[in-house]
Amino acid sequence: MTVVRQTAAETAAATGRRRASFHPLTVDEVRRLTDDAIEVTFGVPAELAGQFDYLPGQYVALRTTLPDESGEPKEIRRSYSICAEPRSFEDGSSEIRVAIKKDLGGLFSTWANAELKAGDALDVMSPMGAFVSKHGRDGKEQNLMTSMNDPEELAGEPGSFVAIAAGSGITPVIAIARTLLAAHPETRFDLVYANKAAMDVMFLEELADLKDKYPARLALHHVLSREQRIAPLLSGRIDAEKLQALLGTAIHADDVDEWFLCGPFELVQLCRDTLAERGVNPDHIRFELFTTGKPDRPEGNAGRPVVVDESQATYKITFKLDGLQGEVASPTHARESILNAALRVRPDVPFACAGGVCGTCRAKVVTGAVTMDENYALEQDELDKGYVLTCQSHPTTPEVTVDFDV
Repeated sequence: MTVVRQTAAETAAATGRRRASFHPLTVDEVRRLTDDAIEVTFGVPAELAGQFDYLPGQYVALRTTLPDESGEPKEIRRSYSICAEPRSFEDGSSEIRVAIKKDLGGLFSTWANAELKAGDALDVMSPMGAFVSKHGRDGKEQNLMTSMNDPEELAGEPGSFVAIAAGSGITPVIAIARTLLAAHPETRFDLVYANKAAMDVMFLEELADLKDKYPARLALHHVLSREQRIAPLLSGRIDAEKLQALLGTAIHADDVDEWFLCGPFELVQLCRDTLAERGVNPDHIRFELFTTGKPDRPEGNAGRPVVVDESQATYKITFKLDGLQGEVASPTHARESILNAALRVRPDVPFACAGGVCGTCRAKVVTGAVTMDENYALEQDELDKGYVLTCQSHPTTPEVTVDFDV
């Protein structure tokens, strides 16, 4: 590897972006939200506070080692949205709160709900993510370092906002709603929150308290698919017909400055398609998925095994990370992702979901060309600038260079 002049810290200062890196944090509290969901609070010491500043709507990746089905230790990484608005304490310390809902067959979420407790330590990645309000920012990239010291900058301008969330999709939305409503007395927020039953509603009391605090500016619509509510519109699954009805009656859809969609792929895509049909500007829509139903993850932190035979054709992949330049050869027949190849020679390459959802592995293509299988994280302006998700990108030219530092 060769050293490049600009350091990661200098790059972050110039761009407002921060290098995704893990730090061990101690669990201060584990609070039960529902029978299968918990809220976990991590204490952030003063010396790490700058590494864990965040905008409402961002997420962190958690990393630990757990035994797999065969009993062998396996590194596990999972991403969880931060569910509280930013706050700091007099001594300079702060905290990060995430909600973890148990997924059927989910190794990490099942372990966390059953065994995680105060005093435990986990590796927590610096907050990342673009599921944040951009209203009133004139399309400028969010400068995190500036905004964290200005509460009004965190919320942008006052306006009318709508969020449609399902299940654990409420976790980033509640942080966004709290921040926007608190920042400007003119702001209005409509929230449609879908669950199977009342017992599944995460942050039920917190949402009720928020409604009591802003009775005229927060409209809260609980939709339950397996329980009958007094209003038929709020009973049953949100399908195309119900969504159109909600947009035509409960929500003033033609007077919305920004939309937030968070939940399973099918619901988010339905909402995006419906809003497009109604002529909503896609630049005013933010969306985030927790899963695409395609858990194609690298094995542990080293990538899936790939054998490089010098007698066979290979792609030459060059990457820059933290001011260091690395190279790796990838067999053309293996159809290996750039992330997987880079992990084989440098295990600290940033990633979390490896499914095209979170955006942690974002990098800019400097030379060469790639094809990207899936993209649920990058917006069009990022694509236009040459950014890709390395977990989904495969070389299409003999040599490719990507930069994680910009």
